[in-house]
Amino acid sequence: MTRTASPLSILHVDDDAALGDLVKTYLERDDSLDCTVTATTSTDDALVRLRADDTDFDCIVSDYRMPGTDGIEFLHTVRKTHPELPFLLFSGEETADVAAEIVHAGVTDYLQKGYGTDQYTMLVRRVEHAVGADGQFDPSAATEVDAVGVVGPDERFDHVDDGYAALYDYAPDEIQGKHWTELHPEDEVEHIRTHVLPVVQQGGKWTGRSTGLRADGSTFTESKLVTALDDDHLLIAVSEVSTTQSDARR
Repeated sequence: MTRTASPLSILHVDDDAALGDLVKTYLERDDSLDCTVTATTSTDDALVRLRADDTDFDCIVSDYRMPGTDGIEFLHTVRKTHPELPFLLFSGEETADVAAEIVHAGVTDYLQKGYGTDQYTMLVRRVEHAVGADGQFDPSAATEVDAVGVVGPDERFDHVDDGYAALYDYAPDEIQGKHWTELHPEDEVEHIRTHVLPVVQQGGKWTGRSTGLRADGSTFTESKLVTALDDDHLLIAVSEVSTTQSDARR
């Protein structure tokens, strides 16, 4: 998708009409984001607006849990007609509970709802990144991932799914609490600190190849996605890459 219109046109979907009004107010009055927000309380209405001939939205911001549906189901429907439209989830769901679903569905970004005005400031930044030249959703750049983990502000794993733990030959409870550096050889740790984390900490999303370290000391090439979540958490999604494939980093 290439942006040609200004201001940005954002479609916000949340069954809580009061929250919709707040999102509209904060996004439209932010000096750094020139935008208009169309707020609706149902995905059915959102789809009608999205498919109307006189509308051209630059981004969708959606709740996750809504009556009769959820944000992921809504995303799948949107992708049938708008495969490149940036799609952000702005939800009260705990990150760890929906992390795997978010990654596999191809959500552009996720922000957990909080309290106070800071959440809206962060939402502005996430929208800017999603529709900007560096953050635009690009299906061709998607990384194949099978497993998901969440790293906390202390750089230790808060949560991993069974698949993530199995890739490194651990049980999930053995990885929880480990520092992420324990799952990579020393030279890979340096690469991640130098080339991956700076991108993510600036609000970006990194995809590429890295080297994983298993419990027995053996290594493997992994396809990886790293992105920042709320409260200084990182979402890491990985899958093992066949040794017959190129392991050049993107």
